[in-house]
Amino acid sequence: MKSIPVFPAPIYRDTVLAYVFADAKRLFLSSMIQIDYAHLVMLAEQKIVSRETVSACLSALDALDRDEILLTEFDGSFEDLFFLLERQLAALCGSDDAGRIHTARSRNDLDMTMYRMVLRDRLLQTLDAVISLRARLVELASQHRSSLMPAYTHNQPAQPTTLGHYLMGMVEVLERDAQRLRQAYARVNRCPLGACAITTTGFPIDRSRTEHLLGFDGLQTNSYGAIASVDYLTESCSVLAVAMLNIGRFAQDLLLWSTAEFGYLRLSDAYVQVSSIMPQKRNPVSLEHVRVLASRAFSESQAVLSSLHNTPFADMNDSEDSLQPLVDLAFSDGLRVLRLLEGVLSGTTFDTAKMRMRAEDGFLTATELADTIVRSTGVSFHQAHTVVSDVVKALAGDFDRERMILLVRDALMESGVRPPSDEVLREALDAEHFVRIRSIPGGPAPEALDPEIAHATVLLDLDQSFLHAQRERLRTATLQLKAAARSLQS
Repeated sequence: MKSIPVFPAPIYRDTVLAYVFADAKRLFLSSMIQIDYAHLVMLAEQKIVSRETVSACLSALDALDRDEILLTEFDGSFEDLFFLLERQLAALCGSDDAGRIHTARSRNDLDMTMYRMVLRDRLLQTLDAVISLRARLVELASQHRSSLMPAYTHNQPAQPTTLGHYLMGMVEVLERDAQRLRQAYARVNRCPLGACAITTTGFPIDRSRTEHLLGFDGLQTNSYGAIASVDYLTESCSVLAVAMLNIGRFAQDLLLWSTAEFGYLRLSDAYVQVSSIMPQKRNPVSLEHVRVLASRAFSESQAVLSSLHNTPFADMNDSEDSLQPLVDLAFSDGLRVLRLLEGVLSGTTFDTAKMRMRAEDGFLTATELADTIVRSTGVSFHQAHTVVSDVVKALAGDFDRERMILLVRDALMESGVRPPSDEVLREALDAEHFVRIRSIPGGPAPEALDPEIAHATVLLDLDQSFLHAQRERLRTATLQLKAAARSLQS
């Protein structure tokens, strides 16, 4: 006689359900139980379930042995973490009472709610790390506001600037990353609970009550969209991907600067590793780890988007059990990147003397020389640019300030133009002068950079206040939920 198939098939159990259960225990156990508490409080207040039943269920939730649950191995006798909890609650308060916890609720809205609860915590952790890294960079920028260095375009020295000016450029990038994280948080922190399977319920539930008890900032209102939408995931992962791309570019500069050929920075001994065979080596592997982890987090974020491409606008596993761990991994790796980079920078020293020498060497002030000719003689910039370009070519890479001045004077006089004085031309070729007169907003001059640093400090305070307020809101909601649950227990 042919045997009747029994769920779950061993292959399905071993390749899917066992993994889903392990991930759910690790990521969602706490949120799932917290949702149970909030849902029970609301059911009692709405008189959908008797106070006696709710009291028994709340006591059973209190009695759950979370450590035992975390140690439970998947054996196929239950489908997932939800059903394991239901079974354990039934053992504590009876199957009838335990079965009423799920009144006016589906695994669909339960899952979407706990996914958002975990993701919002990840967004706040990432924001916290971005704030800390920005604070470190602002401190370094302030310290090096006058440290001359070459600015680079196309990986070639271009014009003199300061290290502080360069670092503040990265600070502004991180400020935008923080803005994007805050905006993503605002859209993630909307409560889908009450959407049920996809069309809400006929029971008179109070969705706003559970939203409040779980620390959300509002409802994900439309029940179809609450279950079917994935943009809360895709936006968050996109924001993370942009941040990791930004960090990777910065890390690449730092790695280049740490080479013997550049020699602009030196990492603390705590962040370098030696060669197993070459005793002279100081390998900046911590920065390499920053780079590869940033690439990992970027790729993992992109993989989330790829997994959701061309999926239906409906409830589906594509956005759930097997995908959520990838989301968490991306944010976990991103957090490692941000924390590691801040640590590396805390022990990094810059060879400002060498950076100054490179800023003063070569033809980096050639633009200011052309600008000075325009201001002093009234010729067009095109004509001035041509004169300076021809002189640079004539010197064939051998920078000689006095010879350059002589050649510029001769070229201008041959064109019938009275040249500026040697003193004016000499000043135009000075790197400090180059930086000092670039004082319009965004420039490297102290009067332009100092307000930028001050503004960055203000934004740090604002973002820190936002972070504190959101965490305090979540903490307060948890306390209010506990108080509401206690009040219902006889």
